[in-house]
Amino acid sequence: MLYRLKKLTVYLLLSTLTSTSFANNDLPEIGTVGAGVLTIQKEKQYGWAFKMMAQQSLPIVRDPVLNHYITSLGENIVSHADSVKLPFEFFLVEDSEINAAAFLGGNIKINTGLFLYAETESELASVIAHEVAHITQRHLARMLEKQALSNPASMAALAGSVLLAIIAPAAGFAALTSTFAINIQNQINYTRANEYEADRIGIQTLAKAGYNPYGMADFFGKLAEKYKYASSQPQMLLTHPLPETRLAEARLRASQFINKHMKKSLDYQLSKARIIVRFDQDNTAALISRYRSQLTNQSYQLKAAAQYGLALAYFKNKQMDLAEKLNNQLLSDDPDNLFYLDLATDISLSTNQDQQAIKRLTNYENKFTSNAVSTLNLVIALQEDKQYELADKKLSYFIRNNPEHILAHLIAIDLYKETKQKAKEFATKAEYLALLGRFKEASEQMGSALAYTDKKLDQARYSAKIEEYKQDDLRLKELQE
Repeated sequence: MLYRLKKLTVYLLLSTLTSTSFANNDLPEIGTVGAGVLTIQKEKQYGWAFKMMAQQSLPIVRDPVLNHYITSLGENIVSHADSVKLPFEFFLVEDSEINAAAFLGGNIKINTGLFLYAETESELASVIAHEVAHITQRHLARMLEKQALSNPASMAALAGSVLLAIIAPAAGFAALTSTFAINIQNQINYTRANEYEADRIGIQTLAKAGYNPYGMADFFGKLAEKYKYASSQPQMLLTHPLPETRLAEARLRASQFINKHMKKSLDYQLSKARIIVRFDQDNTAALISRYRSQLTNQSYQLKAAAQYGLALAYFKNKQMDLAEKLNNQLLSDDPDNLFYLDLATDISLSTNQDQQAIKRLTNYENKFTSNAVSTLNLVIALQEDKQYELADKKLSYFIRNNPEHILAHLIAIDLYKETKQKAKEFATKAEYLALLGRFKEASEQMGSALAYTDKKLDQARYSAKIEEYKQDDLRLKELQE
């Protein structure tokens, strides 16, 4: 599925400002104390505001296949973490920089650049486990608490500066510098301790979740070695400095767990191929040459992933026959694989084989519980085949169960526009804008929906939504002040 939106990339990172050495392998437990100033409930509110700003400002990848993979990976890690007090949400951002970031309220941003560099799923999982630890240990929340106790600025002003750093980095970080007017050495020591604690807890979680506990040391070690003498370093090294002592401790901690010689993850390698073809800057001819060379020289991690990458490159180059032939081979060996199923749908719809796509997707949904990949692909295929009533029924059911799924709302807007259902079109636009935190515009769109319906139930529902948006707009402003 080829839906995605591009917007200005801005974000705030939990950063380490310098490095140090811890002589003792047993780091002190920092724990999750200190919730008196910024409660869990308040952090959830700030996390909600962060989410609104991120949806507006970051080039979030609206790819259900990749989102399905990264959410599954993240949820597996969280299910094995301790001290989980917040719901987690993982979102993939189109950014070639090697980095990830943890936000207030359980939000974790993962750059596509991580996939381009990490060789194994355990290496990618180690970065996510590190960021999960930042959240379970409430590092950013506790940093704000610390500043509020030693600074005349209010918690709202401190959190507002952090929010501003997401929206406008230059102004935001200047505001942070001004608002966090404290002894810089204390701040360095605090964030340094956070990084070591996130390493320690992250490695524990990594091992418990079934990944190679050396994934973190392997990833950071290769990164440090590659950029040792580079004049320009990736964001991850600027925000997560890697002295030898930190790497040595990561290896020592990993050695305390059973080293898992894991099979190579096909889903990870397929995700990596998908990101390379969909988001890398290479032209399609270069991509085709790249994957052909891998297959000829057997220089791949997994053959199926290289074949999938080549099929994607053929599709991108509009060589549909070659893409279909190669993808069909993959489907014959693994007919229920969502990566192959999604590409097969794209090929079918691009070659006017709508019925073929519908049959394949319906068979999948009859065998398994439906998910965003199969359902949204099926809705688009039904819409292409002008089966509007069934498409509407399936999409409405999906949105009722996934009310914050932005891609589903975008597809619904397109469906209702095509079928000239004005009230539904405006109402869905309103819901979409509300998910972006654009509540005034959402109210206007819902007002238009109200004008286009004469159904009493819809009128009551739309009117209630307008009031809800007004309250949400006030809530967001309060959190930003």
